[in-house]
Amino acid sequence: MELRVLNYFLAIAREQSIVHAAESLHLSQPTLSIQIKGLEEELGKQLLIRGTKGSRKVTLTEEGMILRKRAEEILDLVRRTELEITASDDIIMGDVYIGTGETDGVRVIARAAQALQSQHPGIHYHISSGNAAYVSEYLDSGLIDFGIVFGNVDLTKYNALETAHSEIWGVLMRKDSVLADKETISPDDLKDVPLILSQQESQGGSLTQWIGQEISDLNIIATYNLLYNASLLVDEGLGYAIGYDKIINTSGNSRLCFRPLEPKLENKMSIIWKKHQHFSKPAEKFLEVLRELLSPSI
Repeated sequence: MELRVLNYFLAIAREQSIVHAAESLHLSQPTLSIQIKGLEEELGKQLLIRGTKGSRKVTLTEEGMILRKRAEEILDLVRRTELEITASDDIIMGDVYIGTGETDGVRVIARAAQALQSQHPGIHYHISSGNAAYVSEYLDSGLIDFGIVFGNVDLTKYNALETAHSEIWGVLMRKDSVLADKETISPDDLKDVPLILSQQESQGGSLTQWIGQEISDLNIIATYNLLYNASLLVDEGLGYAIGYDKIINTSGNSRLCFRPLEPKLENKMSIIWKKHQHFSKPAEKFLEVLRELLSPSI
């Protein structure tokens, strides 16, 4: 696959039209059609569903949607590589990519970035959110430089800086719910109530071990990827969301409250990166500052 043709394919996916894509690329429609047909023949898969004679709109097949995602990742890596290689040796500027779940621990990243700001204002930071599986996938594919994770780290794959920050598990609930009268929440309190769990924990994890029941025995009414979305379900009375403290604001006029688990359940936060990772200059400098900031805590 040629990068040029991947760009052509993404233009069609974006415009949902070969005609409009050809115009944006300053190509003739027949030329663009031939290029995409060649790509389909190379891959042995149909990528586009052409519209009927009266409609010029095209849609992506399942294989086309997969290619779109990967093509965007490939071209982004190419762009980043070009920037890193062509950057001046004397000036450190460029991008640092970080993947993380929802956590107050992002403040560690903010402090490191702020410490670098005056000396290297040309460094820019891109933070994307997702669960642990998302962070691992993006680290492994080279789409992010660093990941923020909680709990055990696979040290055969990643280097890690453990921080002093820990996240405390608890239950997010409405203030008018039955459990809101309790100061802490025990495993017995959660046995029969409708639960909203993170997608990762709904497959089994430290939380379900703490509860001491099989996943199939719990009343899991919904799962979430980001706790903010789960908080909306809680606010509408769907159930009780289990997650980390300090992510959802429960002060003021909020109808929600947070109660910690008892026995206490917490996870240490680590900043990880791939073993034998070749960093860009901005990422390398960022790691230096992280080590300095975290050295008293390690």
